[in-house]
Amino acid sequence: MTKPTVARRHLPSSPFKPPVTRPPKEFAVGDRVTHDEYGLGRVIGVEDKIAVLVDFGSVQARIMSPYAKLAKL
Repeated sequence: MTKPTVARRHLPSSPFKPPVTRPPKEFAVGDRVTHDEYGLGRVIGVEDKIAVLVDFGSVQARIMSPYAKLAKL
């Protein structure tokens, strides 16, 4: 039996840096993007921080948030 993992809070007096939290990625229509699986593409639709629709030339894909494999160029 394993114990559930619990996120530990950062103490202000700690000599270690707090974990870095990156802001969520935001995309706009017309942005050029790259995807690990599909390659280069252009954003053609945005659904309020839920998903983006990207045209990769040969295929159009709906990429769900948090956009792990998608990066803006």
